Amino acid sequence: MTRPTDSPLIFLDVDGPLIPFKARPGHDERGVAQPLDAPGNPLLDRLDPQDGPRLLALGCQLVWATTWMAEANEVISPRLGLPDLPVVEWPDDDEVPARGLHWKTVFLTRWAGAHPFVWFDDETTDADRRWVAAHHRAPALLQRVDPYVGLTEANFATVRRWLRQIDGDA
Repeated sequence: MTRPTDSPLIFLDVDGPLIPFKARPGHDERGVAQPLDAPGNPLLDRLDPQDGPRLLALGCQLVWATTWMAEANEVISPRLGLPDLPVVEWPDDDEVPARGLHWKTVFLTRWAGAHPFVWFDDETTDADRRWVAAHHRAPALLQRVDPYVGLTEANFATVRRWLRQIDGDA
């Protein structure tokens, strides 16, 4: 498992945060039926190429935390202008998370170790926030993203404020 630098981590989910379930406001929804044998994923048109520079501008260690796994580096990174990123390799076990917790929560907290982290996902809840607050010694921000809209300037503004706050605590 590749370990990050001392900068905060940003765990990135793909489906919902980067590829919203609906076309983003202001983006053209093609609405053209794709033949079943058409190459590529038609939902990739929903990626906002500006998300890459906005993520990089946060100055954190970006990490794929998605079921896309290594495919995120092959398909998503080039479209967003991102370098190859570390990828969280999910365990193969079928361990059921504690009631109300997202299946990624415990594993991402362990993966982060002593590092502060932001987690962009569309499925986190208050139960995940409480669990992370109780079990992770470093600061953490679980930033829920509306899966029908994807990342917004409000999400980035929240993270920038949080990063300034934890820098002030150092």
